[in-house]
Amino acid sequence: MNRSTGSLVATILLIATVPAVAQWLNVPTKGIPRTKDGKPNLSVPAPRKPDGKPDLSGLWQADPQNRKYIQNLAEDFKLSEFPIQPWAEALTRERQTDAPKRASSLPLPAAGHSITRHFGSRSGWLSAQDHSGAGPGGILYEDSKEFRQIFLDGRTLLKDPNPTWLGYSVGRWDGDTLVVDTTGFNGKIWLDVAGHPATDALHITERFPRRNFGHIDLQLTIDDPKAYTKPWTVTETSTWPPTPNC
Repeated sequence: MNRSTGSLVATILLIATVPAVAQWLNVPTKGIPRTKDGKPNLSVPAPRKPDGKPDLSGLWQADPQNRKYIQNLAEDFKLSEFPIQPWAEALTRERQTDAPKRASSLPLPAAGHSITRHFGSRSGWLSAQDHSGAGPGGILYEDSKEFRQIFLDGRTLLKDPNPTWLGYSVGRWDGDTLVVDTTGFNGKIWLDVAGHPATDALHITERFPRRNFGHIDLQLTIDDPKAYTKPWTVTETSTWPPTPNC
């Protein structure tokens, strides 16, 4: 483990000892821009790192209207337009017949902890970046305390990664947008509570444009040729939690 990776992991482990996102919201945060009356001003330009790229570090929560995607990631698609293969649609319907019982019998990650479900959680997610620009980034999901490492050192996706619940992630910058590609999934996750399946061919592309200080318009593209006839995309907005104590 190199020094930058070790520092990032140590920071995340320290963060993970906090039991709930609510405790983060009660801790005053320095450096937040404010209006004349002292309230957080979330519409000012996003802060930038020394290399000039937007700084995505911080605690983020899904906007309330986006939490519907936890239940059904395909909520915005008409049934006739959703590119799901027949076997995958049949499996989804089967899971929905007794979803709570089936989900509770699954290992914890499959029951509720996949990349696609974490971002819609009201518990929030915490992003950390290495300010050198060459070290790894990471995301800690508050609902499960699961940590993802995202490699930003120019490496490519592994051709034969060890399958895991959260996959293997590499990132790159497209202008001011961080683009993260993830493969190497174990094929056991549910994309949502509805039970939309994913296979070991799943490739998730995430785009993180920080629109301003308080908003990230995350785009999730699902590309799984074994389960869906073409890639499909969902956009979810995450907000810096505006509270009186922040």
